[in-house]
Amino acid sequence: MITHAIRRWFSSEVLRSSAWRLGLHGTSLLLPLLLWLAVSHAQVVDPAFLPSPAQVIDSLWSMASSGILLADASASVRRVMLGFLLAAVVGVPLGILMGAFATIRALLEPLSGFLRYMPAAAFTPLLIIYLGIDEAPKIVLIAIGTVFFNMLMVMDAVKFVPRELIETTLTLGGSRRQVVAQVITRYTLPSIIDTLRINMATSWNLLVVAELLAAEVGLGKRIQLAQRFFRTEQIFADLLVLGLMGFAIDLAFRLLLRLTCRWAV
Repeated sequence: MITHAIRRWFSSEVLRSSAWRLGLHGTSLLLPLLLWLAVSHAQVVDPAFLPSPAQVIDSLWSMASSGILLADASASVRRVMLGFLLAAVVGVPLGILMGAFATIRALLEPLSGFLRYMPAAAFTPLLIIYLGIDEAPKIVLIAIGTVFFNMLMVMDAVKFVPRELIETTLTLGGSRRQVVAQVITRYTLPSIIDTLRINMATSWNLLVVAELLAAEVGLGKRIQLAQRFFRTEQIFADLLVLGLMGFAIDLAFRLLLRLTCRWAV
């Protein structure tokens, strides 16, 4: 009986109850907060290195009331979205073509695999030389760091399209263009949305590096300034905002998947 209870706890059946699911989600967020409260209250770590939640909230409120937070968040979201959109517009179609046509895959897969292992930050000097220090190099840096992951993950998703669907379409007189647009793309749409959801985190992680390029505003730039003046409570506040915004974007992609691909959820 105990064994049965343990198996049930670790199975997906427990998640069918919305109360259990919400409880587990809440626990995953509440436990780190309680640990942070306990450690900061006991002053196990110097407050200069680990500020309390109250100090972080005060810093967050100060930035919000002064308008700094809104300006920084707006600039950062704009850069991430533009870089991510550029990576999606380039990476997704190429990934579909690489998965659908062996010749295109043979042509592009070695190059994309080679470039994927080059750190995006290593392109910073070249981007400054080619594009200056305005918004363009920041956006392109984020796109470079994301596009190859989009390509290869979408290509792998296309490989799982049942061969029978493609052969049936061709047998019924469908063209290769129709196979790509109406069979492969539609079948892999859930995987494409999931790929974009996962790789959005990659774009978000590149934000701080991108804002090293002479940015005047932005959450990453604010973290750099806070580090320079040893404002750890401000660093924690900006990290909290980054995490919350990223989590909101992740939820938005999950909602998009449910609305557009109900048959796959």
